[in-house]
Amino acid sequence: MHGTAVIPGPAEGFDLGGNEETLARLREYFARYGDTYRVFSPARGRYDFVINHPDDVKRVLLGNHRNYTKGEGMDRVKILLGNGIMTSEGDFWRRQRRMMQPSFHRRVLDRFSALIHDVNVEFARRWEVAAAAGTPINLTEDMSELTLAIVLQSIFGEDLARLERQVGANPFDVVAKETNRDLKFAFRFRSLGKLVLELIERRRRETEERFDFLEMLIAARDRDSGEPMSDRELIDEVMTLIVAGHETTASALTWTWYLICGHPQTAERLRAEADAVGDGRLGLDAAEALGFAHQVAQEALRLYPPGWLITRRTIEADELGGHPVPPRTDVFISPYVLHRHPAYWDDPESFRPERFADADTAERHRFSYIPFAVGPRHCIGENMAMFEMLVHLAHMSRRFELQRADDGPIELESQINLRPRSNLMMTVRRR
Repeated sequence: MHGTAVIPGPAEGFDLGGNEETLARLREYFARYGDTYRVFSPARGRYDFVINHPDDVKRVLLGNHRNYTKGEGMDRVKILLGNGIMTSEGDFWRRQRRMMQPSFHRRVLDRFSALIHDVNVEFARRWEVAAAAGTPINLTEDMSELTLAIVLQSIFGEDLARLERQVGANPFDVVAKETNRDLKFAFRFRSLGKLVLELIERRRRETEERFDFLEMLIAARDRDSGEPMSDRELIDEVMTLIVAGHETTASALTWTWYLICGHPQTAERLRAEADAVGDGRLGLDAAEALGFAHQVAQEALRLYPPGWLITRRTIEADELGGHPVPPRTDVFISPYVLHRHPAYWDDPESFRPERFADADTAERHRFSYIPFAVGPRHCIGENMAMFEMLVHLAHMSRRFELQRADDGPIELESQINLRPRSNLMMTVRRR
């Protein structure tokens, strides 16, 4: 469809991004109209563009990224996260991103290895109890709780235990317990900003040495003005890190186990690799050196990217797929569809981790695989998320064999993140 004069698309209108049917429509439209098409949005009263060619993805997210702002759906996210780096734009976004970037340096992330290890040890104990009792585990809930424990402790450090004592429970548990991302949740979640502000104010009064993300954000300074972040900015960035750092990794691990359970040879290879590494704590380099676990995680992110939809809006006119795109047009990119594009992936519906072995990866179009997005706005927490996934897969593969407790088909829930619609129940057997 590249370069044709008349841009194709369905005759009927549909509000992309507005409901659960969006992913099914994007798959159907791709089969019918190919790499570039447009869909009339009744709610917005104008055409939306959809692009599925890696060259166009590169143009929107990297080559011509300054001509694009965040697109449709950001208003809802803003209610939840405020003006953090996920939702902010322009010079303000650039300033915040620059101030936060050093906190995600590899040397810094490596220092979280003990925390990631300890949380996995705690969950392994839970799974041992379940294995001994012969009771299934709720894998979806466990992955949610595990990733939330890591993200909260990495942000608040010892203050998390202090907060729990103060309020009698973990006030941020609502993030894992409440799965709806509606206005009611947004209100409950935003109200936790008061607790974050109290922590910030206490830390400014105290001079105690700490190592966690909150301390790094408080210490961050704008490189031009030397100014720190304001209280409001700090709260918004902390809230963004909690939600973004927890939900995507939880979804990714849930899908990864789902795929491993359906492929016994994959499970066997993971166990062998984990056995070879031994039982100690893994630093970032050692975790990334788990070659097969890395391929499994990458392939799970290909088939089920938690961030399944990326939207941008043109500022000035542009050209995509040989077609003119007017100003203020919403452009939709679906990593889910892109990751299954038959021109760039052999046997795209199959789970084949070895496709991420070095030789294969080198030949593929770089912009045909974007689980963490690409360009200046790619996910700041990508290395942290992969670190968590690799340590978890190695730690648990060494100890357990998992199998699905039921073999019914899995339905996709494509809201903010791509998740299984119902909880995944697993039986756990001690190795």
